[in-house]
Amino acid sequence: MNNFEELAMGKISNLGYVVLGVSHLDKWETFAVDILGLQLGAVSTENTISLRMDEFEQRIQLIEGDDDLVATGWELDTHSELDSYVAGLESKGVKLVEADNSLLATRCVERMYYCDDPNGFKHEFYTGSKRAPVSNSFRSTVLKKGFNTGRLGVGHVLPVAKSGPETIDFYNRVLGLSISDYIREEIAPGIVADATFFHASTGRHHSIATAEMPSEKIMHHMMIQVDDMDDVGLAFERCVDAGYPILMGLGHHPNDKMFSFYVETPSGWAMEFGWGGIVIDDDNWEIKSYSQLSDWGHKPAVIEQA
Repeated sequence: MNNFEELAMGKISNLGYVVLGVSHLDKWETFAVDILGLQLGAVSTENTISLRMDEFEQRIQLIEGDDDLVATGWELDTHSELDSYVAGLESKGVKLVEADNSLLATRCVERMYYCDDPNGFKHEFYTGSKRAPVSNSFRSTVLKKGFNTGRLGVGHVLPVAKSGPETIDFYNRVLGLSISDYIREEIAPGIVADATFFHASTGRHHSIATAEMPSEKIMHHMMIQVDDMDDVGLAFERCVDAGYPILMGLGHHPNDKMFSFYVETPSGWAMEFGWGGIVIDDDNWEIKSYSQLSDWGHKPAVIEQA
C-alpha cells in the first residue's frame, strides 16, 4: 500500500510550522524580514524569534542554539482527527509525549503530541493554531504579494537521512505521508542523488523529502513559496546585493514544477525561495521517478560583488 493502512486513523493535513535552532538570532532576523519578506510575530522573546507568513501568529520559530532543524509541526484539522492519529501511532509502537501548557504557548497551538524522528529532530502533531488579530494582518516590507500557505502549510523541508530505507518507511508507513515521486540522478561518476518526496492530505507536492548524503547537519534545506513569480527574482536580487551566497541559481524542478533559487542561510544550510509548485490530487496522481534534479538552471552561482 502506498499509504499506511486505513484504520480509523486521522490524517496529517499539512506541515503547519517549522522550528529551527539558530546561533545568531540578529542575523536571522535581518535575513528573514529584509531579504525573505517574513514578518516578526508577537510571541518573540529574548531567546526566540517568531516569524509570520500569513494570518497565523507563527509559522517559523527560531530558537537560540545549534544551527539545525529542531521540529516539524504537523497540523490535523480537528481534535478527533488528532486523537485517532495519536492512537494509530501508538498502535505502531511510536512513543509519544503530550505537550505541556508551556510548550503549547510557545508553539501557539491548542493541543499537541510529539515524537522523535530517526534522524534527530522532533515531529509535533497539533490542532488549533493561533491566528493573529485582524488589526495586525500580515505585512511584508519587501514582497509584491504574499506567501503561498493556507491549507498547504508553511512549505517543505528536506532533512538528511542517516538511513534512507528506514526514513522512507517511517514517513510513509508510520506517519502516513504519501509518496509523491522520486528523483535519482547521477551527479558525479558513481555518485547518485536519490531523493524521495512525501505529501500530506491537502496536497502540496511535498511537505517533506529525504535523501542520504554526507552532512554534519540534519537540515539540507527548507522551501518557502510566494504567490508572484516576480517576487522570486526580486528576492534573488536582494540576496545578491546583500552578499548572501547563492548555492543554486534560478532554475526549475521537474517533479513539483517549482521555479526557484537556493540561498545560504545564516545557519549554513539552504533556503529555497520559489513560485509555481503544483498541488497533488491523489485520485489522479501517478508516482513517477525522475532522472534530473532540475529541468534547467539551479547551477552554482558565481556572483561578483560590487
